[in-house]
Amino acid sequence: MTSIIALAFCAVLGALAVFQLLLIVGLPLGRFAWGGQSAVLPARLRAGSAVAIVVYAAFAAVALDRAELIGVLPWDTVAVVAMWVVAAYLLLSVLPNLASKSRHEKRVMVPVSLVLAVLAVLVALA
Repeated sequence: MTSIIALAFCAVLGALAVFQLLLIVGLPLGRFAWGGQSAVLPARLRAGSAVAIVVYAAFAAVALDRAELIGVLPWDTVAVVAMWVVAAYLLLSVLPNLASKSRHEKRVMVPVSLVLAVLAVLVALA
């Protein structure tokens, strides 16, 4: 069951990575991210989207390691602690989405961030 949850977690991260990539290439989806201030992101926020993709990849690696689908971390204890750090980060990331002035971001990213956080906690509990 943990494998399925970890793969679902990675699928959501993958969808978010595609979304960030679309922002990087200039699609007018900025109202759903980064506070919703610009339809097309300025260069500094595009750079932030690139960093987000790298962070998502790291989160996915931690989850897959925790579910024992891959082995990238040196010890099981590291995977457990790292997954709890990821879960805590994702739980906290719900707050800025809730605080966003963009109604588009609130409608889309709050549920997505909640789902991601719950999946992360479930993987961490395994």
